[in-house]
Amino acid sequence: MAEAHPVGFRWVMKAKQRGATIIHVDPRFSRTSALADIWVPIRAGTDIVFLGGLINHLIEYELFFRDYVVHYTNASCILSDEYRDPEDSGDGYFSGWNPEKRAYEGDSWLYKGGDLSRPQRDLTLQDPQCVFQKLKRHFSRYTPEMVEKVCGIPPDLFHKVAHALAAASGPERTAAVCYAVGWTQHSKGVQIIRAASILQLLLGNIGRPGGGILALRGHASIQGSTDIPTLYDILPGYLPMPFFEADSHKLGDYLKKHSARTGLWNGFDKYFIRLMKAYYGDGATAENECGFHWLPRVTGDHSHFG
Repeated sequence: MAEAHPVGFRWVMKAKQRGATIIHVDPRFSRTSALADIWVPIRAGTDIVFLGGLINHLIEYELFFRDYVVHYTNASCILSDEYRDPEDSGDGYFSGWNPEKRAYEGDSWLYKGGDLSRPQRDLTLQDPQCVFQKLKRHFSRYTPEMVEKVCGIPPDLFHKVAHALAAASGPERTAAVCYAVGWTQHSKGVQIIRAASILQLLLGNIGRPGGGILALRGHASIQGSTDIPTLYDILPGYLPMPFFEADSHKLGDYLKKHSARTGLWNGFDKYFIRLMKAYYGDGATAENECGFHWLPRVTGDHSHFG
């Protein structure tokens, strides 16, 4: 970060001056390592095991932010009785695996009762079918010994990192995870970042000032092109451009296509209407579908023009 993102690293140094602990995990010793409080050399490609070890450590020693985990994550949600993970089935597959399609069918992955918006919960986190217990059992294999064997990180250094991270998180403080495109470009990059998300959720570091998982892009315009945006197929706020298809003719069809039952995109209609109001002001009315027909239409994949 010190080498590739020196302007951003300025704020890391300011945080260090105010007492923050800087942990740098990297196979090589760099300028970032030299300025960090803890440098953790790791074998390239073993990030999931390291993160899994931290997750297991937090759960085993109950260092996670319990109130946050219970009320602001799905850890207390009870999975359907049909759900089975690889430990239950003993064959290495989750329930719903279709060998012919070589893909999972997610019907058994729902919460008990089938209502994603109002799942049954166990606020004690003790129900064997609750997400927390499944998580606990899955990550129990990631012991300090396994971390040492796979990652090459000795137990004393691993415990130093785990306790420093836990001490920097909780009701009164937060910690951030910054990762470079190396995580993204791994063949299993999605799983690495999911593991980091689980870690940060256990610590209460998601959705709070000073926390989060920050992606350090290799070039400023990569992130900016989606945020501003300058990409041909999205509007500001990651709203998709209408294509020259059925969803382009009526606003209702467009909103229905891109809305979701739950989560962030449950409010897709509100986001889009507000954008139209910002564009066209008083000219955006219910009679003209808020100016939906004034937007240009995408006719195909034009990404090569970028």
